[in-house]
Amino acid sequence: MTERQTREAQAIADRVLEFAEEVEASGQSAVDGAALEAARAALHRWVDGLTGVVVMPAFGRVTVIHQNGSQSTISSPDLPFAMSAPVGKGS
Repeated sequence: MTERQTREAQAIADRVLEFAEEVEASGQSAVDGAALEAARAALHRWVDGLTGVVVMPAFGRVTVIHQNGSQSTISSPDLPFAMSAPVGKGS
C-alpha cells in the first residue's frame, strides 16, 4: 500500500474503533506491517475452511457456511458483485 492508502485506512479504522468505544465495545485495527499480515493470514485460513457461500448482491451481503454448519454474513457494497456470475446474452 502507498503511504496515502495507509493513512486513509488508518483514518477509517480509527472511526470504526471510536464507534465501538461509544457502545462500550473494544476492537483492534491493523493497516500495515506484521499486524496486517497476521490479519490477512487469519482471514485466508477462515475462508479456506468454508463449505458454502450464498451471494446476494441486491442485499449487499455474502453469507458463508462454515464446516461446523454455522454461518457468517459479510455486509459489503462491493463483495457480492465481485463474486456474482456475469449475466450472459443467452441467460
